[in-house]
Amino acid sequence: MFPPEKIQAAVLAAIPGADVQVADMTGTGDHFEVIVVSSAFEGKPLVARHRMVYSAIGSAVGNEIHALALKTWTPAESKQG
Repeated sequence: MFPPEKIQAAVLAAIPGADVQVADMTGTGDHFEVIVVSSAFEGKPLVARHRMVYSAIGSAVGNEIHALALKTWTPAESKQG
């Protein structure tokens, strides 16, 4: 079981000032949805944004974390819905 707070802390350490929301999708601590809103994503393609988040979480993905759904938005994109 991987605590959502640990994911949030790791992403915040790598992307300071981001708004990070983590939801345990199954209640089992291994399937998560992570929404990250940050100006650090400005001008970056989706793949680069996801790499930033995966890099922050590290080796837990594929081990303790079996599924990770990411939404990575700039502040302007998050306001569009």
